[in-house]
Amino acid sequence: MSSGKPTAAAKKAGSQDAGNGARHPNNLKFTKEQELEALRMMLLIRRFEEKAGQLYGMGAIGGFCHLYIGQEAVVVGVQMTLKQGDQIITGYRDHGHMLATGMDAKGVMAELTGRRGGYSHGKGGSMHMFSKEKNFFGGHGIVGAQVPLGTGLAFANRYRGNDNVSVAYFGDGAANQGQVYESFNMAELWKLPVIYVIENNRYAMGTSVTRSSAQTDFSKRGVSFNIPGEQVDGMDVRAVKAAAEKAVQWCREGNGPYILEMQTYRYRGHSMSDPAKYRTREEVEKVRHDQDPIEQVRARLLEAKVSEAELKEIDAQVREIVNAAADFAQHDPEPDVSELYTDIYR
Repeated sequence: MSSGKPTAAAKKAGSQDAGNGARHPNNLKFTKEQELEALRMMLLIRRFEEKAGQLYGMGAIGGFCHLYIGQEAVVVGVQMTLKQGDQIITGYRDHGHMLATGMDAKGVMAELTGRRGGYSHGKGGSMHMFSKEKNFFGGHGIVGAQVPLGTGLAFANRYRGNDNVSVAYFGDGAANQGQVYESFNMAELWKLPVIYVIENNRYAMGTSVTRSSAQTDFSKRGVSFNIPGEQVDGMDVRAVKAAAEKAVQWCREGNGPYILEMQTYRYRGHSMSDPAKYRTREEVEKVRHDQDPIEQVRARLLEAKVSEAELKEIDAQVREIVNAAADFAQHDPEPDVSELYTDIYR
């Protein structure tokens, strides 16, 4: 039976961090192989987003572009707990989620530049890519729209009688949407296997959560529906994985939905057109210096006697993948005019 409070096991599994309110499981041990896996994927996301920002500035990418820089540990840590058949769905800050599921960097970048080889054949752009093969059910431009859709994926899993879990990512701003609470109600009522991951990067579209949310502890948003939740240090990939493992187990055992508030931070503005004047440069630099998710892993690997040369080689390999993707995305042909009439409802 689920409850609005963490279970006794959940309380034993973690201790409260006085710095940011996030719950840290006592055992955050990663093997060297897990650290390297996390480093490679977070570096891939970081370098990809940096390159996307460059291409946007050059005019090669049009429309909206929301970068994931700073939040990499969230999707990487969660993805490390999922199995084949589990589904994920997210909002418009979605490139990192695509890469974490294993979608090809060339296809993602080509979609950003509107080319034929993109995941939506160049017709969707940054916010509208899908991969049935990787069980990625899209980035979504309508704020909060992915939450009922992710709940629907969980309903399908329950209806089919499998043990798959749906993960619906959304931000602190979207957490105030009415459709989110309708989804919570149905998910708990029908005990649907869905994990709601709230990526709290503190500023939504440009307003601090302290000015826009009456309840700033987003892990409690499901209390009135009896959905358990917890706060997690979303800048530490180990803490993310540990919390996600517990949530996945909860869902697979048929207990219903679970809420994870990932306390994270985006280094860039809401989108490429946002100068982010609502916060100070000093605040951003302090988070970068003290909490950067990639630097945390690098430091632990150096302590584990992985050489600086090995880490630089990993970064070089990642840059090669990203540069190849950017080259492909700028030289791949644009979609044929006939594509205007495909993939549409009539």
